[in-house]
Amino acid sequence: MGIINYGMSSILSKNSICILILCLFSIGNIRAQQVGKRDYQRAEKFLPKNIDSLVYRAEINPHWTDGHPVFWYSVDTRKGEEYFVVRAKERTKRPFFDQVEFAQNLSPIIGEKVSPFHLPIHSINWEYSNNSIQFKIEEKKGRWKADLKTLKINKLDKEEGNPDHLSAESPDGKWTVTRKEYNLWLKNNETGKKYKLTEDGKRHYIYGASLPWADTRQILPSPDEESAPFKLTVRWSQNSKKLYVNKLDLRRAQKLYLLKNIPQDGFRSQVFSYYRALPGEDSVAKIEPYIFNIEDQTKIPVQLDPFDAIFGGMCKSQQVEKADLYFICRERGYGSVSLLDVDTGTGKVDTVFHQTSRTYIDPLKSDYKFLPKTNEFLWLSERDGWNHIYLYDLKTGAVKQQITDGKYVVKHINHVDKQNRTIYFTAGGREPDRDPYLNHLYRVNFDGSNLTLLTPENATHSISLSPGHKFFVDTYSRVDKKPQTVLRKLEDGSVIMKLETADIKDLLATGWQYPQPFKVKARDDKTDIYGVIIRPSNFDPKKKYPVIDGTYSGPHAVRTPKSFVGGYKNQDQPLAELGFVVINVDGLGTGGRSKQFQDYSWKNLGDIGSPDHIKAIKELTQTYPYMDSARVGIYGHSAGGYDAARAIMKHPEFYKVAVSSAGNHDHRVAKAWWPELYMDYPSGRQYAEQSNMKLVENLEGQLLIAHGNMDDNVHPAETYRLADALIKAGKSFDMLIMPGKDHGGIYSSEYFIKKRWNYFVEHLLGAEPLRHYKINHGNE
Repeated sequence: MGIINYGMSSILSKNSICILILCLFSIGNIRAQQVGKRDYQRAEKFLPKNIDSLVYRAEINPHWTDGHPVFWYSVDTRKGEEYFVVRAKERTKRPFFDQVEFAQNLSPIIGEKVSPFHLPIHSINWEYSNNSIQFKIEEKKGRWKADLKTLKINKLDKEEGNPDHLSAESPDGKWTVTRKEYNLWLKNNETGKKYKLTEDGKRHYIYGASLPWADTRQILPSPDEESAPFKLTVRWSQNSKKLYVNKLDLRRAQKLYLLKNIPQDGFRSQVFSYYRALPGEDSVAKIEPYIFNIEDQTKIPVQLDPFDAIFGGMCKSQQVEKADLYFICRERGYGSVSLLDVDTGTGKVDTVFHQTSRTYIDPLKSDYKFLPKTNEFLWLSERDGWNHIYLYDLKTGAVKQQITDGKYVVKHINHVDKQNRTIYFTAGGREPDRDPYLNHLYRVNFDGSNLTLLTPENATHSISLSPGHKFFVDTYSRVDKKPQTVLRKLEDGSVIMKLETADIKDLLATGWQYPQPFKVKARDDKTDIYGVIIRPSNFDPKKKYPVIDGTYSGPHAVRTPKSFVGGYKNQDQPLAELGFVVINVDGLGTGGRSKQFQDYSWKNLGDIGSPDHIKAIKELTQTYPYMDSARVGIYGHSAGGYDAARAIMKHPEFYKVAVSSAGNHDHRVAKAWWPELYMDYPSGRQYAEQSNMKLVENLEGQLLIAHGNMDDNVHPAETYRLADALIKAGKSFDMLIMPGKDHGGIYSSEYFIKKRWNYFVEHLLGAEPLRHYKINHGNE
């Protein structure tokens, strides 16, 4: 070989140099691609707030009038925002009001000329009986009123409603209950006489209060002083004779704290706090329910032990008919649920039924309807492995009928026609050869007969029923099918009027491509899992693209978009525009499917579906050679932030770059209800074992962790703890803490969006990012 090498050197030298140059050029194409200002501008164009300017007539929100099959809506058109009114019986659609004249009348109030199709109004309430609207004006205080016949605009004398949230009027208007300090007062609105309902309320033992899941308030200079009282939360009976009240016990509850380093005024940092139970804790806020008899102002304790206030749905009261009261109560860990019947005269409690599960009964899949005239109730249950409708006896708790059955998921009971004993419900997965996550509306009789599909199009359907339940508005689409909005008869689903068809010409003119749905087998090689592929608008199949996995494996959620709007209006498409292919896939353990499918993540959140994601990406790269399986990144927010950081440490051989924002990296620090639902209660060793801190020694790739320092959903301590563990392990990583940003604020921040872009451009694409590029994405 030595002879051949040396003997041929003069002959091969020129060819060798050429081959070497070609090889270097080829490697350069893959490893050092160029990204310039045009790429960033294109990515910016596809940001959610910007891309709306390219799509028209895609979304409407029908605002039905009380008691009438009439609604108004606004929609983005090429003119701007247009307002329409639809009368379902007459099958007419007309302008809601003369927008040109309205703008002329509004201009003097604003102090400048107002565009008719960019009216600076919001929070519109149509008073159908007197044909007027109330509304708010941007950057103006108070509410305003316009007569729709004359379009004369006047400011209302006072803010209507309950701006301080400390009073509640009875349905008949005769009584008003208020809370002063920590006790309740009752006022007779006819005589003006006041009655003190309670005497024993205290600062941490408050009548008419419930604990919001995150109620962040500033701690003022005095240790006994906070910035605002809790809102009044009471419920009147329909006949105005009873008042249902919770008493909030904060005496043993513990707080979390946030430090606002950059206050709006002054230079001293401000401390904010909120009550938050952590998984497994016993020293939590408690709720004691009471009933007040209005005629004699007597207080009747509901004979329930005080229950933990870690989530609003732990023990929820439900009024039926005029004054009947029921409670739906769930234990910590959600292993059981009970329906309780409360005697409103004595407070005595009887158990109607008690349901248990080996894993958990998901409150996020719950729906129910009471039928007191026939002593029945409808209940969604996964008792046969799929979420279905059951008819129960309201007195005995016995199952009278399983109404729906089969390998599909009922998601919501939309309406019950009690007279004809017919149910209208939303479900997914029943229609063969369709994505099981697509929502459809159905009708079925109480005995399970006459199951009828009312929305036949192969798409996901968004439903809004009319008062009187004779009609419904249906907007249907898929990620690869533009939206149509129609008015239908509820009886048979027939279309009686077309309202809107999305105009996407400008979007298509950019080169944008519909996301491509795909289906592959999960890690078990049996179960179908679904996802989408998102490509850049300048996609070239001859190029090699790094792959980014957009992740969120929270068991309650579905990460993959199903609607057209979800498919184009997201953070995935802008990222793809910088030279990536982005994929979404929902693996075993996530929501929207069978109980068995979701239970894969029970006590196993650390799985994060990564074996399914990796298998899907590897198969896709075999099918589509333009996807580079050697350069795979991942990003996610919140539970997805946990996923992203965990993936790069759990699978360092596969994931090379990760961007994790607001990640709940250790479930022992999370809000109690969420991990207790999916990781069990009390907190066992699985909590510690599935902490991301356990994996820091495995980090090999590039990791960016980010958090807003005012995040009251996922506390920033989660990211600080991961950073501390990485530092102690001697690992190199990047970290961004954004002052003043809360949970959603960091994700939509222009600065963080650019930071995420730059991180993948530099570390996954191998290009030089535009570090000082300023994104135009609305107001920061």
